[in-house]
Amino acid sequence: MPSVIGMNHQKAQNLLQSRGLRNMVERDVTGRGRKLLIDRNWVVVRQSPSPGSRVSSSTTVTLYSKKYTD
Repeated sequence: MPSVIGMNHQKAQNLLQSRGLRNMVERDVTGRGRKLLIDRNWVVVRQSPSPGSRVSSSTTVTLYSKKYTD
């Protein structure tokens, strides 16, 4: 599992998809429940599974992001 922490949310998704990881969930890390409608306006601050973990292509990856303006 590559580290995508600190990456633009859209670029993080693109990287993970290029590695065969397509089951992704996105969360607003601030707890406000906002939808990530324009992914390029968000930055990944946490991820699950953690970087360096061994995962399969069926693994669900959760990206916790916040807006750059938060």
